[in-house]
Amino acid sequence: MYEHFFTCPHCWEEISMLVDTSVPYQKYVEDCEVCCNPIEIIATCEEGELMAFEAISLEQ
Repeated sequence: MYEHFFTCPHCWEEISMLVDTSVPYQKYVEDCEVCCNPIEIIATCEEGELMAFEAISLEQ
């Protein structure tokens, strides 16, 4: 597991998320721990390292 810090696309607060780097491609929705708005998370990992991370606002 890798702790990745990023800015919420809704409230602009810095939050962290644990990413399982053993999974090559992940796409899921998780709520911001600060403002509770949904964020689409896309993570790409290779050989146990986080290669790309996107946090996309899901408009309600």
